Amino acid sequence: MTAQAQISQLPHKAWQAKGKRPSAWLVAPVLLLVGLSLLPLAYVSIRTAEAGWHDISRLLLRPYVYGLLLNTLTLLAGVTVACAVAGTLLAWLLERTNLQGRRTWGVILCLPFAVPSFVASFTWISLSAGFEGLGGAILVMSLSKYPLVFLPVAATLRGLDHSLEESARLLGASRRKLFFRVTLPLLWPAILAGSLLIALHMLVEFGALSILNVRTFTTAIYQQFELEFSNANAAMLSAVLLVLCLGFLWLELKVRGRARHVRTGQGVARRAPPMRLPPWAGLAAQVFCLTLAVLGSGVPLVMLGYWLVQGSSAAFPLAAIGQALLSSLGLSLAGAAVSLLLALPVGLLVVRYRGPLAIWAERLPYLLHALPGLVIALTLVYFALHYVPALYQTTALLIAAYALLFLPLAQGPVRTALTKAAPQLEEAARTLGASAFKAFCKVTLPIIFPALAAAFALVFLDTMKELTATLVLSPTGTTTLATEVWAHTSNMEFAAAAPFAALLILVSGLPVYLITTRMYLNKR
Repeated sequence: MTAQAQISQLPHKAWQAKGKRPSAWLVAPVLLLVGLSLLPLAYVSIRTAEAGWHDISRLLLRPYVYGLLLNTLTLLAGVTVACAVAGTLLAWLLERTNLQGRRTWGVILCLPFAVPSFVASFTWISLSAGFEGLGGAILVMSLSKYPLVFLPVAATLRGLDHSLEESARLLGASRRKLFFRVTLPLLWPAILAGSLLIALHMLVEFGALSILNVRTFTTAIYQQFELEFSNANAAMLSAVLLVLCLGFLWLELKVRGRARHVRTGQGVARRAPPMRLPPWAGLAAQVFCLTLAVLGSGVPLVMLGYWLVQGSSAAFPLAAIGQALLSSLGLSLAGAAVSLLLALPVGLLVVRYRGPLAIWAERLPYLLHALPGLVIALTLVYFALHYVPALYQTTALLIAAYALLFLPLAQGPVRTALTKAAPQLEEAARTLGASAFKAFCKVTLPIIFPALAAAFALVFLDTMKELTATLVLSPTGTTTLATEVWAHTSNMEFAAAAPFAALLILVSGLPVYLITTRMYLNKR
């Protein structure tokens, strides 16, 4: 075993600096992040308090708000349950049975990841206006989001030790009892994590629901700001949405509890042999996979191709398409870079130092990730107009919103990589006369560079598809692929929206295809 490997296995607490204070170059960006992260909470509190109890009760205790709450919770429950069931069943079929073509199905059934939800919504609504409304939204959003459950559950099944289930079988448990008493409890953390993520996405979804003509808190917040010019009403509705987000985060912690779901024995985990499906079950499974593939990615791609052909009779606005593409690429690259620059010092502070600043810096961005982009955008608009007017309608303000929205996507890979980069190597460089910053750049940065690249790619892809904050904060005359799709779709100009949507899918689809082919086509 190499020295680096031995060092990397030191307990986490042994890595943390004791009695040492972090350098100024590390603390400054973390303080900036904490300050920015507190702004949305401060904004919602200030604007709600300004309205007074009379206006708060007048706004919130209306049948309209009850209707928004009912729509939001119905949509959330319907999509979350559908995705949990479909994703778990699909993962079981592909990982634990002898289903024919399961590796190819694994790639095909992840393709909805490459289609932004508002693009999928526009293709379905262009197929038939009957998909408008709550029922259509549950269908379309479930087909877009089920990979968020399918992928983590499939990964968990792939890593489970078969000896646990084999022991239950030796004790006389039937296959059904084995699944519900042994396997399902082991899968529950992955199912719960994916379901929570879907639930939070449904709370903050705007573009797809606006296209499908479904009224939820997020669409109502946008209407209050954009159409009625009422920031106070938007803030009060945002407060309700924030309470719902906090409630779901608390519920997830309570349900998850402190249960351990790890293997504590020695040796290598054994893979389960594939279960042989009867002919009728194999046929039903093939029909299930085919149905998901056709509805999840087939219909959106076919309809998008149809509108591309329809629009070919008139010249595509190449200048507008090129400008939107360049703007999307530039803003996404800048947003990903800023997110990474903030995630790196936060990761270092959390991994190597203790204290309340590290805790707040790590957890606040995850809370903001559960807020809609509209709330973040309204927050930055409010504080820019009141305290730094020169920032209003600038690219810098939009990039700050991207960093707040997508920082958690970068935090995970960065922190994981830093736990494997031993600080003793930096200390050795310090003894040779290097400064703390130079030692980090020369020693640790090359070690964690692959994780930084992965984090950059994750943030870049999500920023390319971001819609709501871009609509509110983008400088006058700035367009992106996402805003062009939304603008044309809102005017029922499906052929005009098609080339922008196709470029979005192309940019998003390549990384998704590479990841899934590596996961399924190259496994075993």
